[in-house]
Amino acid sequence: MASRLGAILFPPSPRSLPCNRGISIAFRTLHLIGSSFLIGGHAFGAEPQRLIGLLYLTVGSGLGLVVLELYRSCDWVYQGMGLLVILKTAITALAGIWWEQRVVLLSLVVVLGSVGSHMPSRYRHYSFVHGAVLPDRGSAPQRRSDIS
Repeated sequence: MASRLGAILFPPSPRSLPCNRGISIAFRTLHLIGSSFLIGGHAFGAEPQRLIGLLYLTVGSGLGLVVLELYRSCDWVYQGMGLLVILKTAITALAGIWWEQRVVLLSLVVVLGSVGSHMPSRYRHYSFVHGAVLPDRGSAPQRRSDIS
């Protein structure tokens, strides 16, 4: 049973969803729109009740992006890109706790998102469990010493 569950969660080759790229682009676009208006609303002192819809849009589109990644393979969670999403989520939650610091914390989330989206794949796909970059298509993981 455990190996069957492992095969479902961590397939040897990442699964592919029809139209995955288009769906991902749609979720990412909604996420960028929602989060930019949300942080702008906080930065310029909009009333919190006016930001609720934007919060739902941002959280929902972010969850959509996470579900797409987890569908491919759950090894995303312990790769650089997955860990960055976990870190950004934790910092966003801290903005709810340290309300007066929310604009600074949400700005940090934007910075981490920008850096994470543009960093080389050797960091984005680096697996902290395997100590190697995980390939996108079923070949053997590359050790850090194999990557220039």
